[in-house]
Amino acid sequence: MAISHYLKDIGRGKEGARALNRAQAADLLGQVLDGTASDLEVGAFCIAMRIKGETPEEMAGFLDAVHDRLEMLPASHRTLVVLPSYNGARKLPVLTPLLALLLARQGLPVLVHGTATEDRRVGSQDVLAALGVEPLQELDAIAPGAVAFAPTALLLPGLARLLAVRRTLGLRNSAHSLVKLMDPLAPVAGGSLIVSSYTHPEYAESMAATITLMGTDALLLRGTEGEPVADPRRTPRMDGFRSGQPLRLQETQGGPLTTLPALPPGTDVAATAAYTRAVLGGELPVPPPIALQVEHILHMTEHIAT
Repeated sequence: MAISHYLKDIGRGKEGARALNRAQAADLLGQVLDGTASDLEVGAFCIAMRIKGETPEEMAGFLDAVHDRLEMLPASHRTLVVLPSYNGARKLPVLTPLLALLLARQGLPVLVHGTATEDRRVGSQDVLAALGVEPLQELDAIAPGAVAFAPTALLLPGLARLLAVRRTLGLRNSAHSLVKLMDPLAPVAGGSLIVSSYTHPEYAESMAATITLMGTDALLLRGTEGEPVADPRRTPRMDGFRSGQPLRLQETQGGPLTTLPALPPGTDVAATAAYTRAVLGGELPVPPPIALQVEHILHMTEHIAT
């Protein structure tokens, strides 16, 4: 079954396009993920959704298609913290690995997943490898106190292919939002907490609406250059979701910055790994915004586990 009839609805421009319902969105993306849509149709889908923008119901349908096809991790004994890491470092060092290791130090199992979609940024995978955390070759339960990195292709090859379309078109597509909300854990035992981020304030509302529709346990914040870690220089707003129901966890830090953390210059992998080791070893302080994020995540996981 082709997706051309869906393209007629979503491809009429920002003003003329019609939104799909959840079931239609799931069917459309399912065909894209399964490889039954042609390359031309996939490109048209990516451009059409880029112009139209996804509704929360469409995003929920897209996530339904993803979750129906994901290779799920076995449940852990404690709540699994999921850190989607797809943006990487542009100007600031990527500190998602630091967040992951700080959470693991508190006894939580942590999954970082991602893939490189452009060559100019340093990704969490690179820094984690420098810290001794190699990408998973197969999926297994993550022990409490451990960090694992799963390449997107291991979780769902079709989703990795859709992310890679960026290299051809030069534009992000719906997959870049989907990966920040998907849950790769089998829905049993201790459950999971998705730590999701947005880059621009206008996405906060749409992502929150999608989380509510999905009934997800999540923490949502404006991340550092799109990564799910608090900006080490200024505390961002953080919102929690318990089974999709929102609660404000942290207000945005106001006023001028009086002190700045001793971050490594640039985005170099070795320097970022060395900084991460220094913070974990107590030689440098944990940046206060990241320390607050760790506290909020711990509190959220305690609620999920009860």
